[in-house]
Amino acid sequence: MGDHKDNGINIDPAFVRALAELLDDTQLSEIEVEDGERKVRVARTLTAAAAPVVHAPAPVATPAAAQAAAPAATAPAVDGFADAVKSPMVGTVYLAPEPGAPDFAAVGSQVKAGDTILIIEAMKVMNPVTAPAGGTLKAIHVENSQPVEYDQPLFTIG
Repeated sequence: MGDHKDNGINIDPAFVRALAELLDDTQLSEIEVEDGERKVRVARTLTAAAAPVVHAPAPVATPAAAQAAAPAATAPAVDGFADAVKSPMVGTVYLAPEPGAPDFAAVGSQVKAGDTILIIEAMKVMNPVTAPAGGTLKAIHVENSQPVEYDQPLFTIG
C-alpha cells in the first residue's frame, strides 16, 4: 500500500495501523507522533460494561484501532483481579465525595447494586463508579487521589 494524499498530508495506512497495534499492545488510550510538520494522532474509544459512567469518548482514527481494542475489552482477565471492577477511563480516583468527607464505602462493608464506591475525575468531570451487584466490598485496589489507567482494577465485591 502506498501513501494516500488527504488535505495535503501524505498518510501511510500501514504506519497508522502500526500505531493502532501499539495502542492495543501497551493499553494506552492514545498516541501522537510528530515528524517535521506531519503529526499523526491515533486514539481509541474507552468503554466498559461493568460500570456505566458519562464521559466523552476519544475519536478513533481508523477502523483497525477499534478492531484492535475490541479483543482486549472482551478477553477474560488472567491475573488475580478477574472479579474486580475495572476502570472505565483514565483519570484520578477519589474514594470520598469531597476532601475531609468519609469514604463512599469501606472494605468489609455491605454495598447494594448501584451504590457509588468511588469517583474518577476526568477532564474536570466527576464520574461515579458504582457497584455492579450487591455484596461485601472485599478490596479496594487503588488509593485516594491515585491516577488510574483504562481497565485498571479498582475494587472487588464478593
